[in-house]
Amino acid sequence: MRGIWARVLMGLAMALTALTPAMARDARAPLVLAAASLQESLTAAADAWAAKGHARPTISFAASSALARQIDAGAPADIFISADEPWMDDVQKNGHVAPGTRVSFLANRLVLIAPATSKGSIAIRKGFPLAQALGDGRLAMADPDSVPAGKYGKAALTALGVWPQVEPKVARGDSVRAALAFVERGEAPYGIVYETDAKASRAVRIAGIFPENTHPAVTYPIARLTGSASPEAEGFRRFLLSSAGRAIFQRYGFLTHRP
Repeated sequence: MRGIWARVLMGLAMALTALTPAMARDARAPLVLAAASLQESLTAAADAWAAKGHARPTISFAASSALARQIDAGAPADIFISADEPWMDDVQKNGHVAPGTRVSFLANRLVLIAPATSKGSIAIRKGFPLAQALGDGRLAMADPDSVPAGKYGKAALTALGVWPQVEPKVARGDSVRAALAFVERGEAPYGIVYETDAKASRAVRIAGIFPENTHPAVTYPIARLTGSASPEAEGFRRFLLSSAGRAIFQRYGFLTHRP
């Protein structure tokens, strides 16, 4: 019996230890839900904000589609940054965007990647032989039915007239970073990601750049959410839009727009 109680007490102690970091989180810190492609840049921006004496934002990265669904389901958060306009439209339509806070402030390019150890490039043009280049391999993409990077990729391949041949070879990831990982691990000879994702990895190289007129513009809207409880959320949003914030994103390869 004494052994049972010892194990119970040990379990409680471990549970309390696991809870300590969450309990210690500064209540002022904004909770940011952000597109997966922003991992390095937004982390650097949060560090810069904290260096100014503010509570460091807590950031959750995932596909914009998954984050928008979480917000619509009532998940608490202060700021949402999407990798496309439609998912922010969805969140705004459902009444979760604080009026006057939505701004499209970043842009990106869509690229075709290959493992860094591979050779050659592909001229991306109408009818280009991507299916033949894949051979028995797969094309890594974020889910083209819902995730922004996948939707942009499908639009581009459709405009170029090669989607019907390529679709059966697509390896779908739950985010753009999942697609990147497929190629990094050598599980796919080619993948479609954003230029900034390709630049963030030493394991891949850019094999081609998709013409901008083949897909909708890759833009990133940011907004404060109506359920925001952090007193620093608006300040952090404004910091990201400032010249100092834009400079951080530019350092990681993003194009920026003045608000």
